[in-house]
Amino acid sequence: MTSSKPARNFTPHLPEDFDARISSVLPYYSCFHQETINFVKSLPSSPRIWMDTGCGTGSLVNKAVRQFPVTKFILLDPSEGMLGQARKKLSSCPAGRLEFLEASATQEFSQELEEQPDVITAIQCHHYLSREDRAKATAVCYNLLKESGVYITFENIRPLTEEGIAIGKRYWRSFQEANGRTEKEIEEHLKRFDTEYFPITVEEHLKLLRDTGFRTVELFWYSYMQAGFYCIK
Repeated sequence: MTSSKPARNFTPHLPEDFDARISSVLPYYSCFHQETINFVKSLPSSPRIWMDTGCGTGSLVNKAVRQFPVTKFILLDPSEGMLGQARKKLSSCPAGRLEFLEASATQEFSQELEEQPDVITAIQCHHYLSREDRAKATAVCYNLLKESGVYITFENIRPLTEEGIAIGKRYWRSFQEANGRTEKEIEEHLKRFDTEYFPITVEEHLKLLRDTGFRTVELFWYSYMQAGFYCIK
C-alpha cells in the first residue's frame, strides 16, 4: 500500500545542483523530455499554449521552446528556487514566449490563466504526493486543459509485486553505480521509496487517468521504474 501521509513538496537536491545530478539518478532522464517533445510534434497542430507543471529548472521548456516557435510556455513549480533557476536558464528567450506563475504545487494551484493550455506536462513531479493529492493534481490538470487538450506525465512507478520491487531496486542500484554515485548516496536514494515518494503501479495510473475523465489514456514509455503516459481530454 502507498502511504497516505500528507504530501511534501520534496526536492532531493538543491536547485543549483539538480541538473548535474539528476541524470546519474534517473535512467534515460533526458529521454523523458525528448519523447515528450517527439509526441507533441506528432499532434495534428503545434500547441498555442503549453503549461509545464513541476517545471524544475526549466530543462524541458529550454528544449521545447526552440522546436515550437509559435508556442507560449507557462511554467509552474512548488519551489521558488527551481523557478529562479528556470528564469536564469531561459533568460535569452524572446519576450512573450514565457510566463512564470507564482510557486505552487499542482494540487494546490488556483491562479487564473488567460487561456486554457493545449498541452500540460508533469514530468517526475507527482509521485511525491499521496494518492489523494495525486488525484487532486491530475484533476487540476484536466480542468485547466482545453477540450481535446493533451496531458503528458512521467512518474516513478511501483512494480506489480514485492519481488518486482526488489528486482527493480537492484536494477536501479546498478545504474547509479555505473554512473559514479557512492554507496551512501545510492542507499539514501533507494530508501526514499514509500517514504519520500509514493509510486503507484501502471495499472493504478491508467485507472486514475480514466477516472479523472480523460477520453484517451495511453502508456507510451516504460523503463526501469519510470513510465510515461499521455491522455486526451
